[in-house]
Amino acid sequence: MNGMTTPPASTTMPQDAIPTAPGDWRLGPEAPQTHRRWLRRLGLAIMTRAGWRFEGQMPNVPRFVAIVAPHTSNWDFPIGLAGKWALGFDAHFWAKDSLFLPPFGWFMRANGGIPVNRKQRDHAVDRTVAAFRAHERFALALAPEGTRKKVTAWRSGFWHVAKGANVPICCVALDWRRKVIRLGPTTMPVEENPTDGIERLRSYFADVTGYHPSQQA
Repeated sequence: MNGMTTPPASTTMPQDAIPTAPGDWRLGPEAPQTHRRWLRRLGLAIMTRAGWRFEGQMPNVPRFVAIVAPHTSNWDFPIGLAGKWALGFDAHFWAKDSLFLPPFGWFMRANGGIPVNRKQRDHAVDRTVAAFRAHERFALALAPEGTRKKVTAWRSGFWHVAKGANVPICCVALDWRRKVIRLGPTTMPVEENPTDGIERLRSYFADVTGYHPSQQA
């Protein structure tokens, strides 16, 4: 598979994995990031109070897509947001346009939200690919299921964005059993067929337990 190994479990690292910066879970100097120390402290305080921790590391590259899974509960968003703040990760994300109406629309935009009309999802892909090409540093974080309800397959929007922008994909797992946000592995979308690539990425989450395990894809 273009130099890729087929992982027996999510801990297997692809042969062409994107290198990370040396050290711990903190972002490397090339990764898109904010410099709001107070927000980082707030995110770490929330994670510590809730008993969560990081494992692994984001890629030390200026542009990439992060897929966050499994998504089985509304609680995934506040934990993911706390992790984003703690990392200082300057990532954008898609959300349905109704969430950007007053009074909370400002909060969504301030945290990188991009409103999406679900009937025009292809337009979101094209706009996001254009944003990657227009910025030296840009990151997009998405839940590949597209919903907290149980689905049989992941949506392919994130794949088309990464493929169109020629950027790597970082797998970010929310493991509620261990209360761990696992960062990585990170790999390029090398397959020509999105279905094959998405199945490979799903295998990296095989040992992860969501908030509602019965709702996992």
